[in-house]
Amino acid sequence: MLKSSFVGLFEPKPTRRFCISGLNRSSKKWVMAPPPILALELPSETGRVLSIQSHTVQGYVGNKSAVFPLQLLGYDVDPINSVQFSNHTGYPSFKGQVLNGDQLWELIDGLEANDLLFYTHLLTGYIGSISFLNTVLKVVDKLRSINPKLTYVCDPVLGDEGKLYVPQELVLVYREKVVPIASMLTPNQFEAEQLTGLRITSEQDGREACNILHAAGPSKVVITSINIDGNLLLIGSHQKEKGQSQQFKILISKIPAYFTGTGDLMTALLLGWSNKYPENLDKAAELSVSSVQALLARTLNDYTKAGHDCQSSSLEIRLIQSQDDIRNPEIKYKAEKYN
Repeated sequence: MLKSSFVGLFEPKPTRRFCISGLNRSSKKWVMAPPPILALELPSETGRVLSIQSHTVQGYVGNKSAVFPLQLLGYDVDPINSVQFSNHTGYPSFKGQVLNGDQLWELIDGLEANDLLFYTHLLTGYIGSISFLNTVLKVVDKLRSINPKLTYVCDPVLGDEGKLYVPQELVLVYREKVVPIASMLTPNQFEAEQLTGLRITSEQDGREACNILHAAGPSKVVITSINIDGNLLLIGSHQKEKGQSQQFKILISKIPAYFTGTGDLMTALLLGWSNKYPENLDKAAELSVSSVQALLARTLNDYTKAGHDCQSSSLEIRLIQSQDDIRNPEIKYKAEKYN
């Protein structure tokens, strides 16, 4: 367990005792002390994030969509890949590996053995098995035993548009075990319905779903996309005191194409900006939505320039080309607070 004296967000800085490199007379070999971990010795003003979700070699989904934006916003990020595939399901075929719970815990043991488990944030996305998800619960306990102030941001990737991506059994685990320990939850409309048992057909239903989720655990809830009467909305809610939540909506322009990795990107940006503006979830959402929409507009424009029919397949987001929109987004999407 780390005993440290971090400035700002962090707890006290760990006292590291290294052997001075020198000659080991018995073996006649040079023994070098390991270098200090600068993310711990000289922490950023923002934080240190452990991100556990999927990874693809080609394409931007999971950790490929989440790590880079957080780094642009100044965070130190360590990714663990729950699954690793050659590409995502938008392609005709894909191959890869799925990490199990024991393998995840082995990685956590390795980090702990070297005093590397001090994180300010945990971010989780797609998880495909109960074994792995139960181990994630153990990881949350472990990280909070080291840093009780850990913020856990959970994107409960269950499905979309009426279809589950994961086994039905995972829904119950999320509902009963994950939601109660999350600090922030970022479901889409279908996932919010799965977690609350409430059919969302109106803005009021969306607000009520947020309240149900608050009652279960997280103080911050953002339903990232809700289709109501042909309109696309984000509904956010911040419960600052028990039973009292500040709620808002953002009307989002529909773009006539399907993109991969946008949910992972959106959750990462919400983590990044809500940490910078902890009392203003609405501003964090404005910045996040504005970044994503600018990136999607660039993606659509670039594919059109290349002569691609944007209705014929899912599009890879232009993440690297949109760095300025991630670092310094122009706020074009404003939050409207509910009374």
